[in-house]
Amino acid sequence: MGGNKIKKKELVRFLFGGGSAVAVDFITYQILLKCGIDMDFAKGISFLCGSIVGFIINKLWTFECKRFSKGEIIKYILLYSCTAMINSFVNRLVFALLSIKIAGFLCATGVSTVLNFLGQKYFVFIRQGRKL
Repeated sequence: MGGNKIKKKELVRFLFGGGSAVAVDFITYQILLKCGIDMDFAKGISFLCGSIVGFIINKLWTFECKRFSKGEIIKYILLYSCTAMINSFVNRLVFALLSIKIAGFLCATGVSTVLNFLGQKYFVFIRQGRKL
């Protein structure tokens, strides 16, 4: 039963590693906006770039899953497809309400961070012997 609990070490690593993924997301988003790319398209591409960084960090470091599994990649893609849509929706909604792009970005990031942590811990990176 102990493997089911949220561990402080995992949470701290997820936030630190996630910070790296968010930095990639944010920098990519800003560059694409400055290049005149549509806001929704820019957000989708930047989220994808951050997601790739997040997969590598969280698989190997946060959740310490060293074995390779095609199933993990499929589940990660499913999780991030759902959270990408939610992320884009929250980004657009907050921007529509406040007309502040950075507020939309930060709110979207906060919502998807919580969903991604829970999804990765309980759905994607399930180690051998860890029960739900």
